[in-house]
Order: sequence, then structure tokens, then C-alpha cells
Amino acid sequence: MKSDIEIAHECKLENIEEVAKIYGIPTEELEHYGKYIAKVPVRLSDKSKMSKSKLILVTSITPTKAGIGKTTTCVGLVQGLSKIGKKALAALREPSLGPCFGMKGGATGGGYSQLLPMEKINLHFTGDFHAISAANNLISALLDNYQYQHQAEGFALKEVYWRRTMDINDRNLRSIVTGLGGRTNGLTSESGFDITPASEIMAILCLAENEEDLEERINNILLGMTADNKPFTVRDMGVAGAIVTLLHEAINPNFVQTTENTGSFVHGGPFANIAHGCNSVVATKLAMSYSDYVVTEAGFGADLGAEKFYDIKCRKAGLQPDLTVLVSTTQGLKMHGGVALENVKQPNAEGVRRGLENLDKHLKNLQGFGQTVVVTLNKFATDTEEEINIVREHCKELNVGFAINDAFVNGGDGCKDFAQLVVDTIEAKPSAPLKFTYSDTDSVTEKIEKVALNIYGAKEVVYEPAAKKLIDRLSQWGYGNLPVCIAKTQYSFSDNAKNYGVPKDFVFTIRDIEINAGAGIIVAIAGDIMRMPGLSKHPNAEVIKVVNGEITGLS
Repeated sequence: MKSDIEIAHECKLENIEEVAKIYGIPTEELEHYGKYIAKVPVRLSDKSKMSKSKLILVTSITPTKAGIGKTTTCVGLVQGLSKIGKKALAALREPSLGPCFGMKGGATGGGYSQLLPMEKINLHFTGDFHAISAANNLISALLDNYQYQHQAEGFALKEVYWRRTMDINDRNLRSIVTGLGGRTNGLTSESGFDITPASEIMAILCLAENEEDLEERINNILLGMTADNKPFTVRDMGVAGAIVTLLHEAINPNFVQTTENTGSFVHGGPFANIAHGCNSVVATKLAMSYSDYVVTEAGFGADLGAEKFYDIKCRKAGLQPDLTVLVSTTQGLKMHGGVALENVKQPNAEGVRRGLENLDKHLKNLQGFGQTVVVTLNKFATDTEEEINIVREHCKELNVGFAINDAFVNGGDGCKDFAQLVVDTIEAKPSAPLKFTYSDTDSVTEKIEKVALNIYGAKEVVYEPAAKKLIDRLSQWGYGNLPVCIAKTQYSFSDNAKNYGVPKDFVFTIRDIEINAGAGIIVAIAGDIMRMPGLSKHPNAEVIKVVNGEITGLS
């Protein structure tokens, strides 16, 4: 099998205008970034057309280091829908440079179901991430300057909540001290960096409905607490207009194509383990304005991405998914069934059977939201017929639709049966109206506990003193009605990354709270999850290079 990048280089790309014409996107409105990438203005979103489009969420069982392949599944499903004569678009997230040069190597799908041009999408793309980082760090600079320039008037912040951002994994920047040196270097203070996908600006960009909404959300960003215990926001500095200026181009979704020249919007990229894990609202709504079926993805497992997709994105944007796809792999099921990572490629029917408990927990959670669910098995070359049949028969017993996804090897042709199952299921039994995990009027602790106890299966939730203090404060300041976004490990329902399968009777610990008032969410940080990842002993940066004018090493 050829590598992803070799397959990508062999594909014949269409000029992006030709792809846009298929969907009726006005080509004169495209803002070009070369021949194969364009931005589509937010204003082209059409609410009257959206109501006729079917929205499909792709999520997964709890991911493992063996991989799950949600993006490949999303791309393959769109290709498969096209193969059976349906007009379909994907609405997906942009990759982050951190994982690209860290452990993943890329995030544009794989094999014959990829987004193209994959090198540009994986690297600088249209500059959205750079704009988000710059906007975030401009706020940092303006805040530091505001404190410095107004200190003689008695202004001071007792606490600063705002952190800096960069789109590279760098553990040394998690906690830093700024303003060292002479007095004119600014006020000496503690600070730190989050990775760009975890920044509030990223969350704001992905939840904003338009540029006006973007500016209002930026104005609402909570920066710190004054000496007299009052909230201090961007509005108090009067600089929201400057921040919007940096994001003026970034808010428009990016339009690209797949290996089979079907279209895809790729816009925004928050991680689901440390943020809300969904692509932008504006990209989803644009896709729904120009296609009959829209396939979107929420990051990591359904306990993280799907829960946040429903409870945050759909709640605030008024979206109603028609179907949810739950992606599984035999290798992932084996790991949740107690098989060691180094042995998951070896046949082990009993390991698959044991791992089905994890699939069942996710399935039950998704159905609890009112969702009609189909299960797809992302096929690997090492899968045996016995293992595949175990999953197929299990879904049959549960009266849940099942299809194999062979997109990696066969592109859209490997997803035609899967695509037909999706279409038939939506026709026969579309999802019911969403049932949220909690109501807006629940207290912050009630919201956290309803997610932790009902979705994760925790026995109880405990709060460390810093978290308790911040929950009381944000409630006093009027932020208690916001939805919660729990940051935790992606590898387990619990806050312990090594607790595979379906852990039971565990205590879920909330270590800290962050108030993302601009994004309109409360981030509850569980366990030892970090908002700035580190690099491994052998990061993927060791193999990425340019050879004879072509980028290699991305996969």
C-alpha cells in the first residue's frame, strides 16, 4: 500500500471553481488561495436551503493509540454518497501543527479518502491558525500594556486569566514569567502558553455566527479580576475592533476537495480533549446551504466530541443532526477488551467481544440524546472475518445498522453500502429532537455532574479548592447559565488515561475552571490534562522534510 502522501501526489486535482460549480457555490464569490483552495464568504449561508439538508455527525468509540480513523470515515462517506448519486459535502476541522510535527503527522484522512492538497491543509493552509494565534497574543500584549500604562492611576488586576497561544507543542512554555529586566520592560508577572486549538479565540471563531457576533464575543472575553473583585473584559480596553481585523479573513470557511474531487469545508480546529472539538458553525451552515447531505465530525470519542457537539454547538447554533455514525475498529475494541497495544493486529475474537462493552456505552449515550445511530467498522488489513462478524452480529442483536467502511483502500467505492445505509436510515427513522444532558438553568456543578455521572459513568465528582473558588466567582458574576466544556483525557471515560474499556465506580476530579465568557462556555479541567501538549521522545518532526521539491513524512 502506498503512503498517504504518495496517493495524494498521484491524484488529479480539479480547479476549485469546478468543484464549487457542482454544488452551486457562486464561483465569482470565491477568494482564491492558489488553484485548489478558496475561502467562501460567510454571507452566502442560506437558512432557507439549510432546512432541506441532512446533517450527519461522525463520532467514535473511545480512541486508542491504534487509531480510529474518523476523518477518513467522514471523507469516505461523502465520497460514497456521491457514488450513489447524492449531493454531499463534508464540514471538518483544520489540522494543528502541534500534532502534525508531534505524534500524528497529519489530519486530512488517509489512503484513498483524503482532503487535498494535503500538505497545504496540514501546514499553513490559509493562515487561519496564525490569525487566531496573532489575535490571541495581541490581546495579551494589549492587556500587559494596559496594566503598565494605568498603574499610576491605581489600576491593577488581582488575577489574570488570559494566556498566550502558539500552534506548536512546547511543554517549556506551559508556565513562564514575563516582564523581567528593567522597569520599562513591563510588569513582572506569571503567564503561560496554551496550544492554539485550546485558545478561547479558536472557540469563539468556531461558535460565532457572523462577524458582528464575532466582535460581540471578543468584547465579552474575561481577562481577569480587578483589585476590587470585578470582572475585567476586552470591552473594558476598547480593542475588540482591532482583534476582529486580524480575524476578518479567518472567519470565512475554507473550501477544498477530496481525492475523488468531492467538496469539503475545512474550518476551525479546537481539540475535543481540551476544547469543544467541533469545526465552525459557519462552515457547517454553509455546507448545509449547498448540499443535500452534510457529514461533520466531532473530535475523539463520543464522550468528548459528540457530547460537546450536541450540548454546546447544536444548543447554541440551533442545529439538529439527522443521524449519528459511531466509528469502531477491531483494534480499538481489542484494546478496550484488555489486549495490549503491541498485540492488537493479531487475531483475537475474544478481545473484540470484551471490547464491545465500550461500543455499547457510547451507543447508549448517543441514543440518550435522541439520536438514531449506525455503526461502521473502519476496516484494517489485519481484520479477520470472524472479528468483523462479531461486531456485525452484535449490532444486529441490538437492532442497530452496521456497515463496513473500506474507504482507506477503495475510497468512495468502499463506502457505497455504508452510504446507502445512512440514506435509508435517515429516510426510515431520522433522529428525534435533541435531548440535552443538562438545562441552561442548572447550576455549574449540576451540569458538570450530569455529564460526568450520566455520560462518563463516574460514581462522584470532587472539586479541588481552586475549582470550587472559581465556580462560586463565575456564578456571582452571572456566568452560571453557560454550558460546560469538560477537558479530560481522550483515552478513557474517566480522568485516568490508562483506564480503558468502561471503567466503573470511579471518582472524577475537577482540578481547575476556566471561564470562556466570549465563547460562552465554562471549561472544567479534569485530572492531569494539559492545554499545552509536549513532544514525544521521537516526534514526527524527525521524518518530515522536503525531498526534490516535495514534502514527505506527512501521513
